[in-house]
Amino acid sequence: MQTSAQKMQPSPRGETATLILQAADELFGEQGLEGVSVRDVAERAGVNKALVFYYFASKEKLFEAVLERYYQAHRAALESAFSTDAPLSQKLHSLVDAYLDFIEQHRRYPSLVQSLVVGSPAFHPFIQRNLEPMFRFTEAALVGLSPEKGHLAARHFFLDISAAVINTFTYAPVLAPMWGGDPLAPAALAERRQHLHWLADALLAGLTART
Repeated sequence: MQTSAQKMQPSPRGETATLILQAADELFGEQGLEGVSVRDVAERAGVNKALVFYYFASKEKLFEAVLERYYQAHRAALESAFSTDAPLSQKLHSLVDAYLDFIEQHRRYPSLVQSLVVGSPAFHPFIQRNLEPMFRFTEAALVGLSPEKGHLAARHFFLDISAAVINTFTYAPVLAPMWGGDPLAPAALAERRQHLHWLADALLAGLTART
């Protein structure tokens, strides 16, 4: 069953800061960190350039603030999906749905992160700080089933699920000729959702069989 993705929250700094964040989100998604200036953001937001520095200090801090909103909403969506008394298999389906729904509704998010991973090592500590809670969440979800080390450790399942979801969107622009149509069309995403449920079931079955 499809879940609702967590919505991005307005900036606690106020309406002007929210306008700046939205403008920066759009521009960074279109042109990347290096292709955007603070002036570009100010013009897109309809504010004075000085206000961008007042609220965010630098372009790099603004980029971090854009990503921080994504990370916070993403974590909240996953935690909400998993915090039920349902059987583990159903909870994993809900987790997959929440992940898929969130990326579908926030398609710039994975590209923004990957651009930093590949081209901006200075941002790696920031990404690590925000990624670790989701990594630990995966470990906690599989406690008692997944060993701490080895090929069945939770760290592998963290990569399995995240890569399976994220690559659906990052590879979409080049998949269409091989896919026989738009891989992000509603019918194609519904089929992908079914496959990811199957993948979650297969992973869980493999873990359960060894206990």
